[in-house]
Amino acid sequence: MHVSEGVLSAPVLIGGAAVAAAGVFYGLKKLDGEAMVSAALVAAAFFVASLVHLPLGPASVHLVLNGLVGLVLGWGAFPVIFTGLLLQALLFQYGGLTTLGVNTVVMAAPAVCVAFFLGPLAGRRGKMGALASFGCGALSVALSSVLLAGALIFTGENFRVIALASVVGNLPVMAVEGFFTAFIISFLLKVYPEMLPGLRIDQIPFSEKEVA
Repeated sequence: MHVSEGVLSAPVLIGGAAVAAAGVFYGLKKLDGEAMVSAALVAAAFFVASLVHLPLGPASVHLVLNGLVGLVLGWGAFPVIFTGLLLQALLFQYGGLTTLGVNTVVMAAPAVCVAFFLGPLAGRRGKMGALASFGCGALSVALSSVLLAGALIFTGENFRVIALASVVGNLPVMAVEGFFTAFIISFLLKVYPEMLPGLRIDQIPFSEKEVA
């Protein structure tokens, strides 16, 4: 998912930087004091997961966890993912500084989208919640792959094959992310349901509403 330096065209880089800046600014406004602990936890998880590469023939892919970040933080996914990508670029030379905006949009925009549409369903218990959580994990990677492919295609027609390969290569990751996200959301519902922004009070077990 990391686009390296010197690959994308100037218009794509500028457009990605503008969208990322707007998303980070708005996301910071949405992160209050109570959400900072959650932001730190998922930022660490995102940072580490992106460093674990899975072999896929002659190449490799890696976990993203952007769907999980979106479910936990909503718009806060933008500043958290931006920070993680910035540290990866500075410390490990993954991606780059000029492509930081595009990489942020590629991973953060799908995170916000899946959280908005599937977040309330993911907060439910039972099969519906599990399926929604799986969808958040899988769809976020799918959408990120499509955005990455789009950035490459808009850069030049000669990147069409690479763009298609980026989507196909991430198909196994979609399944893995779906199952992993469903597991983590199920765990959070049991131990810390307030961590999920789409969760309603009538879905929290042993809440004050039920006690009353």
